[in-house]
Amino acid sequence: MKFLRLITLGFMFAIGSVHAAGFDEGIEYEKIKPPVGKQSSGKKIEVVELFWYGCPHCFQFEPHLHKWLKKKPANVEFIRVPATFRPVWKLHARMYYTVELLGLTDKLHQKIFDAYHVGRNRLGTEKEIRKFFIANGVKGEDFDNTFASFAVDTKVRRAEDLTRRYGISGVPSMIVNGKYRTSNKISGHSTMLEVIDYLIKKEK
Repeated sequence: MKFLRLITLGFMFAIGSVHAAGFDEGIEYEKIKPPVGKQSSGKKIEVVELFWYGCPHCFQFEPHLHKWLKKKPANVEFIRVPATFRPVWKLHARMYYTVELLGLTDKLHQKIFDAYHVGRNRLGTEKEIRKFFIANGVKGEDFDNTFASFAVDTKVRRAEDLTRRYGISGVPSMIVNGKYRTSNKISGHSTMLEVIDYLIKKEK
């Protein structure tokens, strides 16, 4: 019995040691080759989330991300980038940047997710998107001017470039300092933010 207890304790110690060591490249995260570099200036560690409003996994991930954002380290800058794999994704990227430029991210970002996944409003055309914005207090003229603006065009083109250069295969995916990539496909939905915390410490 004593011998069995020693084996059990040794096994538990080994598991604890592996967990304490953190996560492994090629298992829970991948290196981006070549590195993309940061999108922001300054010394803060950059965390980028790539998403699509129509993605059910992104919708499920959003509450966890929201909690993480409330307690993220002060030395971390968080940026959202809408992925642009298909035409409707590109349309939704334009919708996201319209929200951002109007200063309505806190008000409308979650509402768009809810409209798509709970209300079954696919927001698949500019007309449907415009109607949604107006229903949420945005003047039609403000929507039109922003949605068709050069600033939104520029941001969408940048999102297309980053979707390609980050080498993601799906969403949600997260990038740390343009060097490391993880997603729910790689690290699992429940541990993705733990991997991000590990990579942030690695970059300190």
